[in-house]
Amino acid sequence: MLKPTVIAIPFFALMIAIEAYLVIREDREKFDKWDTWNNVLIGFVSVAFGSLIAIVTANFYLWAYEIAPFRMPMDTWWPWVILVLADDFAYYWFHRFSHEMRFLWNFHVVHHSSEEYNLSVAVRQSWFGGAVHWAFYIPLAFLGFPFAAFVFVHGINLIYQFWIHTKLITRLGPLEWVFNTPSHHRVHHGVNDEYLDKNYAGIFIIWDRMFGTFVEEREEVKYGIIKPINSYNSVWINTHGWFEMAEAMRNSKGFWNKLRCIFGSPNMDHKAGETVNVGLESPEHV
Repeated sequence: MLKPTVIAIPFFALMIAIEAYLVIREDREKFDKWDTWNNVLIGFVSVAFGSLIAIVTANFYLWAYEIAPFRMPMDTWWPWVILVLADDFAYYWFHRFSHEMRFLWNFHVVHHSSEEYNLSVAVRQSWFGGAVHWAFYIPLAFLGFPFAAFVFVHGINLIYQFWIHTKLITRLGPLEWVFNTPSHHRVHHGVNDEYLDKNYAGIFIIWDRMFGTFVEEREEVKYGIIKPINSYNSVWINTHGWFEMAEAMRNSKGFWNKLRCIFGSPNMDHKAGETVNVGLESPEHV
């Protein structure tokens, strides 16, 4: 079945173009055209690879659904409400683990490595991330949510997250208490010390408020990752994390320290076996 995010591609393209026009009209120097075109290229390849990967990973969801002890009655309203909340809850943990586990961060760093913040960054996604994120949504199959319903709701979740990648919208009043907004997500993309690894929400910021990962936007946000890659090479953008992880493993002594390079925090000094204060968004070892 065709995913909502694929159907939304023309809308994404139109909104990226409109935002770019508004930014250029205000100050041409603020617009990095090379970063924007690179983001779009990465996004198209991500959609293509993701569709191929989904041919395989969809079967895991379907298998889990087949052995689920019951089926949700999707012909009434309340299972849809539960699915929207459950999908967003699963996304929160997938997103959080993608910052707290080096292996997953190697996929997610693609999205964070841009030093710009605009709608094109929303489509700057890992080419290979689809190979791992499915595991966090298997519980939804066990809860009895059909695959088609999951694909639809999850697609809406991802489409929602597109518009929050902008600096043109400031604050949204009382909506900031419940929903993820551009302000909240700007914080998430910041490398400022107080902003590192905060605001993981997809649609609802309530998860961050509940689990202690919420920070309000106060000071101006500095975007990117702590160890900048300084490259427009889309292949390198999608692979540099793996090379850095391999180097960290070579520099680590002992089997368990090498294993921590894969499954431990991205800011772990594996030679010392201690976590250092360089931020989870940095794959650098000190």
